[in-house]
Amino acid sequence: MRIIKLSAIDSTNSYLRRLGSEFVLDDYTIVSAEKQTEGRGQMGAVWDAEGSKNLTFSVFKDMSMLELDYPFLISIVASLSVFKALEDLNIPKLSVKWPNDILSANKKICGILIESVIKRNRLKSSIVGIGLNVNQTVFNNFTHASSLTLITGQVFDLEILLLAVIEKLKAYFCVLENGEHAILTAEYEKYLFRKDKPSSFKDAKGQIFTGIIKRVSPSGHLQVLVENRRIKEFDIKEITLLY
Repeated sequence: MRIIKLSAIDSTNSYLRRLGSEFVLDDYTIVSAEKQTEGRGQMGAVWDAEGSKNLTFSVFKDMSMLELDYPFLISIVASLSVFKALEDLNIPKLSVKWPNDILSANKKICGILIESVIKRNRLKSSIVGIGLNVNQTVFNNFTHASSLTLITGQVFDLEILLLAVIEKLKAYFCVLENGEHAILTAEYEKYLFRKDKPSSFKDAKGQIFTGIIKRVSPSGHLQVLVENRRIKEFDIKEITLLY
């Protein structure tokens, strides 16, 4: 395992992707930065993390030996890895907000961005980018954000936390490589935010509606029980779960 530590970079995902285009990367090559100037989240969202107070890192994972019909399993692996690392630290009221945000007491503390390389219709590798709010205490204009320090009152060692997440990531990728997809999906759904509870959603047209999250499909679509007791599937571009 190789860890590349940077003081500042545009994006750890982008840096690792550029590095992979020039060199053959070892499995679990990690890029960690004290500050990202162009940190990204899902759907192009900006990940605004204060320098030197949070974990912002990306992990290269070779997927060439794994025949994976549903790449969303990588998102499940990443979500469970962060969840379990935080659970070991007794962070309270953890949940996974679909597709892969980690919440504590309904506040977002972690975002995950996965970018994969596909060649000849086969998954070759993935870059798992993780942004975890650790010791930051002020979040301007982000009312639903929090950090481990705000939640617990403790200051955390970023290096120890990084290694803890990587340890969980390796363990869950082993489960994936063993083909235990149902186990991973069941555990992910167990921690799913607002599962089986009436919730408000906004669709791509801006319309608000009520539904109940039931499960996630193998392809990663959210399955919601809507009016007339119909199950309807949504991808990430089609639906927003409102807090």
